[in-house]
Amino acid sequence: MLSSMVKEHQSKQIKRKQEQENRRKEAIEASNELTKALVEHLNVGVAQAYLNQKRLDSEAKQLHGGATNFAKQTQQWLQLIDNFSSALKELGDVENWARSIESDMLIIQQTLEIAYKTSRQIQSTQQDGS
Repeated sequence: MLSSMVKEHQSKQIKRKQEQENRRKEAIEASNELTKALVEHLNVGVAQAYLNQKRLDSEAKQLHGGATNFAKQTQQWLQLIDNFSSALKELGDVENWARSIESDMLIIQQTLEIAYKTSRQIQSTQQDGS
C-alpha cells in the first residue's frame, strides 16, 4: 500500500510538473506574442515619425530655397528702386539746371532789350541834334 501511494504521489508530481511546464511554455509564448505586438506597435509609431521627419526636412529645404529666392528678388527690387530714385534725382537736377539757364537767358534778353533801346535813343538824339 505504501508503494502504491508513493507511485501515485510520483505520478501526480510528474503530471503536475508536465502541467506546470505546459503553463510555463504557454506563459513564455504569450509573453513573446505580447512583446512582438508591442514592438510592432512601436515600430509603426517610429516609422510614422521617420516619415514625418523626412517630410519636414523636405519642406524645410523648399522653404529655405523660397526664402533665398525671395531675398534675391527683394535685393533686385531694392536695386531697381535705387536706380529709379537716382534717375528721378537726375531729372530734378536737369530741371533745376534748365530753370537756371532760362533765368539767365531772360536776364540776357532784358539786358539786350535795354541796350538796344538805349542805343536807339542815342542814335535818335544824335540825329535830332545834327
